[in-house]
Amino acid sequence: MGSTIRVAAWLAAVVLTAGCLTTQAADREAPASEPARAVWVIDHGWHTAIVVRRDDVDPAIWPEVGDFPQAGLVEVAWGDRDFYMAAEATAPLAVKAALFTSGSVLHIAGLDESTLEAIPAGDVVKLRISRSGFARMTRFVRDEYQRGGEGHSVRLGPGLYGASWFYAARGHYHLFNTCNTWVARALQRAGLDVSPAGVVTAGAVMQQVRRLAVTP
Repeated sequence: MGSTIRVAAWLAAVVLTAGCLTTQAADREAPASEPARAVWVIDHGWHTAIVVRRDDVDPAIWPEVGDFPQAGLVEVAWGDRDFYMAAEATAPLAVKAALFTSGSVLHIAGLDESTLEAIPAGDVVKLRISRSGFARMTRFVRDEYQRGGEGHSVRLGPGLYGASWFYAARGHYHLFNTCNTWVARALQRAGLDVSPAGVVTAGAVMQQVRRLAVTP
């Protein structure tokens, strides 16, 4: 186990010093006069997630929000299938995810409005994005679902907490495309000044979004 952890640490160091994959640049923020939407980024320790108000989402763009009719908020995150769905996240699973991914998943959770109040202040950042940016970001999420017959999303099983589900996802998790890279890419697609380049850890995401934070 000790050697496995050292390998994982070495791999992380390689990523941090090598830079990351290039991504398509998104449009920047729309004029201030355009109605804004609130978005929250949550630091869960090893990964980050994006939270939106369910009623802000156009179900024609992201229909799966309809799976959480009682929720005031919807949280979305992406990651390696075996690692994310494991009962216990171990170092060997982390190395396997980085080098030999078994596929990816989206974790979607329906949350109460009060959930954000229970999260330590240092672990949640509130952002505002334009309405058009919000639409781009939710399209990005929609396009990440792996779809089966008739275009339906594929549920893989219950999620980690509350009313939540794992869904089969597109994309491949690897050293240069982690769960946190994915969050940074989604926020960039929204038009925020966030870059996924070099992003591996949750801390790298939070460092960028904190300078864009708005007061509650």
